[in-house]
Amino acid sequence: MRVLIVGGGIGGLTTALSLHAAGVDCLIVESAVELRPLGVGINLQPHAVRELTELGLGDELAKIGVPTTYQTYADRFGGAILSLPRGRFAGYRWPQYSIHRGELQMLLLAAVRERLGAGAVRTGVSLEDFEQDETGTAGVTVALRDVRTGEHLKETADVLVGADGIHSTVRARLHPGDGPLMWNGIRMWRGMAEGDPFLDGATLLVAGSNRTVKFVVYPISAEARSRGRSLINWVAEVAIAEPGPVPAADWSRPGRLEDVLPHFHDWRVPYLDVPALISDSERILEYPMVDKDPLPWWGTGRVTLLGDAAHPMYPVGANGGSQAVLDARVLARELAGAADPAAGLAAYEQERRTVTTELVLTHRELPMEETIALVAERAPEGFDDIADVLTPKELADMAAAQQRTTDMDIKALNDRSSWNVAYQT
Repeated sequence: MRVLIVGGGIGGLTTALSLHAAGVDCLIVESAVELRPLGVGINLQPHAVRELTELGLGDELAKIGVPTTYQTYADRFGGAILSLPRGRFAGYRWPQYSIHRGELQMLLLAAVRERLGAGAVRTGVSLEDFEQDETGTAGVTVALRDVRTGEHLKETADVLVGADGIHSTVRARLHPGDGPLMWNGIRMWRGMAEGDPFLDGATLLVAGSNRTVKFVVYPISAEARSRGRSLINWVAEVAIAEPGPVPAADWSRPGRLEDVLPHFHDWRVPYLDVPALISDSERILEYPMVDKDPLPWWGTGRVTLLGDAAHPMYPVGANGGSQAVLDARVLARELAGAADPAAGLAAYEQERRTVTTELVLTHRELPMEETIALVAERAPEGFDDIADVLTPKELADMAAAQQRTTDMDIKALNDRSSWNVAYQT
């Protein structure tokens, strides 16, 4: 079996590593001429860290990521509303990592090239189209283009996987009537700057509410931590418009300090200088909080989707990259054990589409915001003790809402058998 993967991001690279570990031949094509460590921070949940660890990357992850201790919700004055333990601190056998997206991608890329060979990732090659016979029993013929020369290329494969992101060409070919990106009216600005550690040096802090203004911040560098410093990733979320469709979302669009800073100029968090953190950031990115309506089906025959190409979701559960990792592992597991490729893809979709559709819809509810809004309403000038503001039931409901958007059952994850498999010829 030979698999052609379109897209060299986290999902595509993890797919290649997973297929290789299972004994399945694969090739990645990526439209970018050069893969570089771009972007800012993300979180890898324990369920994704387990899978990358079982791919032999646990030590490498520990060298670059910060094992998150708590996810703390606070008001705009820094008053703690709710602190929930994360990763090993919550009882999982694996940590949650706050990590630089670009460094994670480079880690995966290096592993792919080392294990599969230097030619396993072909950059500067975009997908133009593909075709397969109506029965889905034959291979897939894929039309490609060299973006540097314009030369048209052709590849054949037994399976085609579209891991080409939120603007997926593979998805557009499979679903030509697919709806637009849906914006919830929240504008996000992102950046990072080095500073002093805050709280315990490994907490993910969520302050304010994205019904109005919200600030998410966490450290993402083990190297900075070893020097007693913190490379701090921040996300500013501001409700600025009515929800509706948008034609595109550019993840590399530059943002302006003068656009984001006024929303936070009067924030006074005792343990974190929010205006200074924003001002000290060398580069600011700006984009809308978008997703897409869940698909009734992902692929057909020997073609499927994976990661953001299959299920773009709001980044409110820190789950986007983690779900792509799980997609990759289940895809490899099902292809390796299936009687034929089409059956393997069908089993993969059946398992993963149900889970990710539920997550997309749950994230749209923004389930934490109702309780956080109550805090702002009842204590607009801050509070000394959250017990004076929220009832035990309201706090318990808030914790349950967070777990619904992010977590897996601890015992189930810890106890289940490995997804490592070997290809059955």
